[in-house]
Amino acid sequence: MSRIYNTLDKLNPFYQTMYNIVLFVCKILLIIDILITSLAVMGRFVPFIPDPSWSEEVVLTLMAYIAVLSAALAIRKKSHIKMTAFDKFLSKKSIFILDILANLAVTGLSLVMIVVGWRYAVQIGSLGSYVSMPNISRFWMYFPVPLAGVAMLIFEIEVILANIKDFLIVKEETA
Repeated sequence: MSRIYNTLDKLNPFYQTMYNIVLFVCKILLIIDILITSLAVMGRFVPFIPDPSWSEEVVLTLMAYIAVLSAALAIRKKSHIKMTAFDKFLSKKSIFILDILANLAVTGLSLVMIVVGWRYAVQIGSLGSYVSMPNISRFWMYFPVPLAGVAMLIFEIEVILANIKDFLIVKEETA
């Protein structure tokens, strides 16, 4: 069993690196979002600052990236919405089984996001362009969904492996 624990522990730096990358991307996108929004607001009220016509579409696209990527980050920290009202009435084994089922459901959702999101990005997104930026494909508007699906899948695998490790530890302690 200790070999399994060591193998799982060796994966922690990979997951931490992925988390740091996604978090860094979210921070950069938020900074860009704030700068563009500030420029657009100043452009409306300060006569010598131009209001870029593309600002609204870019801000909305960046917000889509931030929203779905930050949701993926919540999976790793287990800070997403979770129903725990009945946990005090259930056995630890029942809670463990429900957690595994929930994790499998989220894993399924992430796979759907990857497959269907990519299909939408390539098929629908590539057909159009931004109204204010006709040279840029709408692919980038749909791309956050499969990208977040990949991040969710990575972090969900980590959570499932941690659950299995916890289960094995509890099983060893009771044996």
